[in-house]
Amino acid sequence: MAHPILLAYSTTDGHTVKICERIKFVMTALGQQVTLVSIAQADTLDLNTFERVVIGASIRYGKHQPQVAAFIAKHQAVLERKPNAFFTVNIVARKPNKNRPENNPYLIKYLKTIAWKPQLLEVFAGKLNYPIYGPLDRLMIRFIMLITSGPTDPKTVIEFTDWSRVEAFAHAVCALPDLQTVTA
Repeated sequence: MAHPILLAYSTTDGHTVKICERIKFVMTALGQQVTLVSIAQADTLDLNTFERVVIGASIRYGKHQPQVAAFIAKHQAVLERKPNAFFTVNIVARKPNKNRPENNPYLIKYLKTIAWKPQLLEVFAGKLNYPIYGPLDRLMIRFIMLITSGPTDPKTVIEFTDWSRVEAFAHAVCALPDLQTVTA
């Protein structure tokens, strides 16, 4: 049976959208109806019309964009009544000891700042794309990569994403059990 799924994202350089597109592709192949929109667009929708909600958010300099927490706070009651999931995208997740929900420092820290407790969590390594960054971001990210033993060549473009994990996450979202609707 098809479940209308909302897949909402916040992205910095566009890679989170690419991950969401792969998730949507897999879910659609599984017979699901998926609406893929930015967090800003999702904020204008009636979340009650969706049976499942997935939020994906990128991290820059250790932080998610503020609109993600604002969206979650505004819609927390609805999120808690539906099968739901949250994933984060960051470069630190390129490291095996930081690429899971239980060991990714940014996700762990973020979950302490919001009241919502997602049913399903995931962390995906992002993409390093020095040529598209502005001069200040390129300098800052190169410095971060230097101190974390990452690539520092300003021509570097590396996609660290494990696409099989992205696809497994899409399957896991579709397999989430339905929650009892809470009545007021």
